[in-house]
Amino acid sequence: MVESVRHYRIGEFAQLVGLSTYTLRYYEDQGLVKSHRDENGVRYYTERDIRWVGFILHLKGTGMRINDLKRYVQLRAEGDATIPTRRAMLQKAKDDAEADIAELQMHLQVLGHKIDWYDGKVDHTIADSESFHDYLQRFNDDK
Repeated sequence: MVESVRHYRIGEFAQLVGLSTYTLRYYEDQGLVKSHRDENGVRYYTERDIRWVGFILHLKGTGMRINDLKRYVQLRAEGDATIPTRRAMLQKAKDDAEADIAELQMHLQVLGHKIDWYDGKVDHTIADSESFHDYLQRFNDDK
């Protein structure tokens, strides 16, 4: 017995994956997603396509550029012989994302210190004469 596969038209599919139909068509034009066609030539997608778009969006969310996404998709289509190259691409995306996170954490820390400095100015626990630069030195001296 063959299990039937659920088909989603582009509008429904777009809602399911959180993209516009315009974006889905763009991804198709770029070769990132392949739609299927029924006997009348109407575009449709399947559950498997939902998972694939989800993965593409994860990669995109890490900051992977469109050309790298296209390269990844091309390599995937070439089969298992490209696994080492794909793995290297994913490792680079992971390393880049971790570097971005570290930079954001540093920015958040400075923002937190600035907020604390303002609070200290308002509640007079920081001298009026102490600049933010001098305040930051307290934290740099601890390192």
